[in-house]
Amino acid sequence: MAALLDRADARSAVLVGHSLGGYLSLAFHLAHAERVRALALVDTGPGYRKDDARAGWNRMVESRARELEKKGPGSIGLAHAARGILAQRDGRVIESLAEIRVPTLVVVGEQDQPFLAGSKYMAEKVPGAKLEVIAGAGHSPQETHPEQVLAPLRELLARA
Repeated sequence: MAALLDRADARSAVLVGHSLGGYLSLAFHLAHAERVRALALVDTGPGYRKDDARAGWNRMVESRARELEKKGPGSIGLAHAARGILAQRDGRVIESLAEIRVPTLVVVGEQDQPFLAGSKYMAEKVPGAKLEVIAGAGHSPQETHPEQVLAPLRELLARA
């Protein structure tokens, strides 16, 4: 992300991340807070604080990476990416939520059970964060309910 901002000659950006992209946006903020003007986190989670929960996640990541490798040479890069991007090594991201000082929007579909609790947790921990639960939406409300996502996103951009 930093390289993309550098290439665009941009000092900072508003990050909008869906699912893994939201977690990566939080990780980027942790590493480069000065380059983030605002965060929009859509159907994502903050990672795991406890080692056993993180280990369970990492076992799932390894399983997916192995499945990708079985598909042949064309999928080897994806397997490496899964191990490098999806795997979580510590709890720094979740532990950094209270230190976020940029406008933050947390969006979650009300039917996206795996991300409801994590989204509510993030909205409670990030100072001043706004939580939008999109009625009737699943994991990708930006696709199924675009207007309900765009309205609070526009508000976030105005604040940023």
